[in-house]
Amino acid sequence: MRKFLIGVLFFGTLGVKAQYGSLDAILKKLEERQGINQYLENVNIDNKKFVFIKDEADHTERDFIILKGNNATYVEIFDDKATGESSSNVFTGDIIRKKNIISLRADMLENKKVPLPVTKTLLLTRQDNILYLIDVNTKDRWIDEESYSKKAKK
Repeated sequence: MRKFLIGVLFFGTLGVKAQYGSLDAILKKLEERQGINQYLENVNIDNKKFVFIKDEADHTERDFIILKGNNATYVEIFDDKATGESSSNVFTGDIIRKKNIISLRADMLENKKVPLPVTKTLLLTRQDNILYLIDVNTKDRWIDEESYSKKAKK
């Protein structure tokens, strides 16, 4: 009887370890989706371009954030579905990065100072080896163009 109880405890412990491993993997995946507990301060975002595409009923909006050092370019392109015309705004400014948080302040519109700058607070995350910027206020997800281009080519 004693050997039986020891055997049950031994194999029960192995089962718990196996469940812990799968539970840990599930929790890590959920944390990646939320963007928490990721330490990406060593990830180089210099010369990166992030893309956000929004499809509305009457127009399509394509936005780009191009990061070069502490400088940033924010481009908005609007495609009107009815007329087929495109219009764009090119903002330039700077960024401040603290760990996974990036603050963007674009105060120049086509080399002219604007009274109210475009500001964004973005969270740098990685999911399935793809970098994303998540807008903290609107929850919009900006994908790294490099990863997006690789996916489209495959």
